Amino acid sequence: MVVEKAGSSPSKTTGDRVPRQQEPLGHAKKSKQQVSDGFTVKAMMKNTVVEIEKLDYHYYLPLFFDGLCEMTFPYDFFARQGIHDMLEHGGNKILPVIPELIIPIKNALSLRNRQVICVTLKVLQHLVVSADMVGEALVPYYRQILPVLNIFKNMNVNSGDGIDYSQQKRENIGDLIQETLEAFERCGGETASINIKYMIPTYQSCMLK
Repeated sequence: MVVEKAGSSPSKTTGDRVPRQQEPLGHAKKSKQQVSDGFTVKAMMKNTVVEIEKLDYHYYLPLFFDGLCEMTFPYDFFARQGIHDMLEHGGNKILPVIPELIIPIKNALSLRNRQVICVTLKVLQHLVVSADMVGEALVPYYRQILPVLNIFKNMNVNSGDGIDYSQQKRENIGDLIQETLEAFERCGGETASINIKYMIPTYQSCMLK
């Protein structure tokens, strides 16, 4: 029988289990990320990466554009965020869907609600630069999109603090319309300017500035 010296520790812990080595301080275990399709239960889980570019753009993009008419939180927020995320990652999937976006855009503008128009204008500015040829693809639809803008083009908010606040939030409807028309002209190709001028006679080409 071997007698251990006083103060010495056994070579193994109870049950012959080898003690686990401690990780250095400051070293955190990295959790594995999992990939998921959008709008599924799995997509809501922690550490999940949603591959937006794999979504069915013919189904989801027009659906989100329909949400431009929403004025109630959180539905309006979900619609805007969904649109911008899909435009950011859509690439060549966006161009084939353009004809399906025109009616939702027209419906949103036709509400003549300033808040909805401002949101829609920001979306249009993102849309025309989202992928190659999108700006040119919108030119044939100017007759459906631009008439309402002609009504609000020279309209600004009241003077005073209100105009400063609106400019900070980019909600001055007159300025947003001008920015959107200039984006249309820059991205719409050779015929964009004349088509914009036909629908909005007071528009001054940004190419001449």
